Amino acid sequence: MTSCAIVRNNKQFDRYELDAEGGLAIAAYEKRGGTLLFTHTEAPKALEGQGIASMLIKGALADARARGLKVVPLCEFVTAYLERHPKEQDLRPHDDPG
Repeated sequence: MTSCAIVRNNKQFDRYELDAEGGLAIAAYEKRGGTLLFTHTEAPKALEGQGIASMLIKGALADARARGLKVVPLCEFVTAYLERHPKEQDLRPHDDPG
């Protein structure tokens, strides 16, 4: 995976996508008003453990920030990512218990 990988928001399928060698990594969400609820993150099995999902979420959060959206992690991977990256905590709504 190159450092110039592009995360795209596929609004038709309500998910962020990242092309990866061997497949497509996705982060599914539900948009509710000004909030994205991340429900599922998946990377190609052959590339698990190589940081693909982290690159995907990093790009998705950057897009949410640029669009002025808040983020609620309903999937374990996004929850763990936010715990590992405290600078991203401001993306969570004030009433999110996470």
